[in-house]
Amino acid sequence: MIAEKQILSRTRKFGKVCEILDRYSNDSAKLIPILQAVQEEYRYLPEEVLTFVATSLNLSPARVYGVATFYSHFALEPKGKYVIRVCDGTACHVKGSMSLAEVVMEKLNLDEKRRTTPDMLFTLETVSCLGACGLAPVMVINDEVHGQMTPEKTGTLIDQIIEMEKSYARNN
Repeated sequence: MIAEKQILSRTRKFGKVCEILDRYSNDSAKLIPILQAVQEEYRYLPEEVLTFVATSLNLSPARVYGVATFYSHFALEPKGKYVIRVCDGTACHVKGSMSLAEVVMEKLNLDEKRRTTPDMLFTLETVSCLGACGLAPVMVINDEVHGQMTPEKTGTLIDQIIEMEKSYARNN
């Protein structure tokens, strides 16, 4: 009886993960798409979820953790609703991309150690190249590319997102 309760409790806790595993037929060969789907759900890969996925796929937790840490796409730390990626590739760097990052850090009260806002709304990342050198300097917010950015445009964009979130909170 206790074992059944534990299984039921665990299934409820990992309900979304179970749905994802079912979608991929609990096939360990599909570990990467499974982890991508889990990350899309949680916005990162929580340690307990990695262990649950490993157990469900009959893989060692070390193997699942190894895959999750090998690919830079996967995150083991929680990220904000809006992930801001500022390109620091050569073209973007020359055209002042770091001033964009400075504006974001100042507006959101972030620093080199704390890259996610306490309200989990924003995460700032600097990346080596976003592959849009012709639009330099470039930043991407979630999947939306913003080219030929200036510090002023960056500040306005952040303000617009904050205002949009406040408006959404007031109306819901």
